[in-house]
Amino acid sequence: MRCLNLLGIGLVSVLVCFGTTGCGNSQQKKYEPEGITVHTYQIDGLTVRTGDLICTNTTEDESVFGGLFWRFFGTLIPGEVDHIAVYVGPGGRCVEAGAKYRVITFNIKDNTWDSSKMIEERGPILDNLYGVAYPLADLSLSSEEEAGIRKRVAMYCIRQAEANKLYNAMFLDSMTEDAFYCSQLAYKAYLKEGIDLNTGKGVENFPGMESIVFPQEIWSGCKHERASARALK
Repeated sequence: MRCLNLLGIGLVSVLVCFGTTGCGNSQQKKYEPEGITVHTYQIDGLTVRTGDLICTNTTEDESVFGGLFWRFFGTLIPGEVDHIAVYVGPGGRCVEAGAKYRVITFNIKDNTWDSSKMIEERGPILDNLYGVAYPLADLSLSSEEEAGIRKRVAMYCIRQAEANKLYNAMFLDSMTEDAFYCSQLAYKAYLKEGIDLNTGKGVENFPGMESIVFPQEIWSGCKHERASARALK
């Protein structure tokens, strides 16, 4: 059944596109992007800093057709985490590839994750805040090294949004930079820093699926904090 679900991911994504005409160790210090600052923000009591990853799962609200569609899509994805957005700041600004079928920026308002109030910016996706993943935790980085990585990750994601990159329906092609799916965007941004988020943790391993970067494996491979219990695992 899980194999059928994985095949269904690709089929659903192709239909979407047609309808829209462990973290590893970091490399040595790189350039400092100009105009980028490391920001800190609170979302439902959880702290995020520039470059941290917001993890969500879809709701059961069927009042919006788009919400129903994305809930069905979420059932095809292994694990409890369905979606990844990258926090960049300032304020509640984030970057994601999702229901707008391209890479966008959007804003969380009033320090609260309420997807129903973000539909205009994000499109018809209704999701709950599952928690926050911290790819840079426990890497023994200096404050200067960590700040540099956070800034470059944010710049990379912002540039993809500025370039209006499309949603990547070909999940097996996680190395392309012509289009992105949600977890692939985070994966590529961190891979440029020598940090591999394609950990394989928390998901079943199927032949030929190793190149897919699932949201759940990013969550499971990084230190993280749940939105509900707020307990670090």
